[in-house]
Order: sequence, then C-alpha cells, then structure tokens
Amino acid sequence: MENLWAPWRMTYITPKDELAKSDECIFCSKPAAHDDARNHIVYRGERCFMMLNLYPYNNGHLMIAPYRHVPSITELEAETLGELMAQAQLALRALRTLMTPNGFNLGINEGKVAGAGFAEHMHLHIVPRWLGDTNFMPVIAEVKVIPEHLDNVYRQLKETIETLLHS
Repeated sequence: MENLWAPWRMTYITPKDELAKSDECIFCSKPAAHDDARNHIVYRGERCFMMLNLYPYNNGHLMIAPYRHVPSITELEAETLGELMAQAQLALRALRTLMTPNGFNLGINEGKVAGAGFAEHMHLHIVPRWLGDTNFMPVIAEVKVIPEHLDNVYRQLKETIETLLHS
C-alpha cells in the first residue's frame, strides 16, 4: 500500500481551539465570536449567515444557517426561510462567478440519522461540482483531495459576494 502524505490537511483536522473540541454548536458560537475571517463566515444577513465548511467535499463547499438555533426548517418563520433561499441564490451566483462549476449539490440533513453533523441547528449545504470531480481517491484510499486552501477560498468568495452585492 502506498501512502499519500498531505501534512497540510492537519489544518483541517486539528481543532483550532477548545470550542472546536467541545459539543457547542458551531452555528451559534462562530457568528457570536465576531471573528468572521477566522471562522470563514463569508456573509451575514439579518436572519441567516453563510460560512465555508471546515471539512469541504469540494472547494467552495459552504453552509447557510439561521442565527436561530432550531433543528428543522419546519420551525423557521417565512421571513427566515426567504432569507435562507435568497442567500442560496447569492451563494450560487458567487460560486459560479468565482469558480465556474458545472453544477451544485444543495441539501439539508435533518437529524443525525440523515448525516447532520450538528443535528440541533439546521443548515443548508451548497457544494460546487465539476465534471470529473469524482475519482478513485475517495473510493479506494478514503482520501479527498482539495486543491485550494480554505483561507484562499474564503478571501476570494467574500470579495466576489461584495462585488455582486454592489453591482
């Protein structure tokens, strides 16, 4: 068996602070910290915010969550649902502009059994997809190769969102 050495991945898997090791909800604690660059929050709205996934399936994988801590979209009022989808539109426009993907996966995992890492706080995943972005690495080696560093994606996506909002 060959080893694929990727020491740069430690940035993604090593907890950054005590909060990362705790059971606290990242969708409550990260926006409350008011350190958007460190927490990769690329956009804040009145009711929802958008942040990059620390463990992305692909470059640009982001999540949109309401500030309100609820486990299901059934517990959100219409205004919050409207903003959630408006931010999804903004995210798709920004990702198309910045990364030119061929498509997207959008999804909400409600409940642990459905794969929700933070089942008590609903959030929408947006994953850009490219033709051929699936290869043997995840299947054979259980390794996903992410070619761009999260901090670079954060900076570029934040700039693109600002440009789109002011054009």
